[in-house]
Amino acid sequence: MLPALSATVTKIFVGEVRDRWPGRPSSAIGKVAAEGRRVVTQGGLWGDVQADLTVHGGEGKAIHHYPGEHHAAWAAELGVREVFRPGGFGENLTTVGMMEEEVCIGDVFRFGTAVVQISQGRQPCWKLVAHTGVEEMAYLVRKTLRTGWYYRVLSEGMAEPGDELELTERPHPGFTVKRVTGAVLAARVDPEEAWLLAGLNALDPGWRAALQEKAGG
Repeated sequence: MLPALSATVTKIFVGEVRDRWPGRPSSAIGKVAAEGRRVVTQGGLWGDVQADLTVHGGEGKAIHHYPGEHHAAWAAELGVREVFRPGGFGENLTTVGMMEEEVCIGDVFRFGTAVVQISQGRQPCWKLVAHTGVEEMAYLVRKTLRTGWYYRVLSEGMAEPGDELELTERPHPGFTVKRVTGAVLAARVDPEEAWLLAGLNALDPGWRAALQEKAGG
């Protein structure tokens, strides 16, 4: 039976590409809160731009969702910083009450008049380190699996802060974002587990390929 899972989107964030760090690639990780209704397209939220589509954005990573609870946890562990707030990790959506261990790869949600599907977790890179100013930030995100997750857009529409994300389909029960992301980010994973996860149809093709490689072929 489909669990009753929903959460209110408290904030929506969008960002523009900027040169943040001399001598290094530009980035759109710095997001600002967006007011009012936003068009949700297969490429993401209207007004949100990605600097490098080889690693961010595109149809498989159109929208990034980061649980609001994580920011308070980071502040408690690492000290209060400006980035430890909703939007501070470059996410597009923030909620309270929906975590990596509660949502699954392939989960389909109604989001305003749009329909979105979880495609993969987040694989943190050097830009998160540079943005937060915490040298071990990427390592700590991997260690704690406080990665958030990405959506692909199945049906375009409109959405705004205050809309509910309501679960409507769960094709892969048990295959939580935390479980799958943990396998992708781990140095080693049991080959049988890797093959099992690589077979999830709703998982982004890039992550499926990574798991197939971990499985030995």
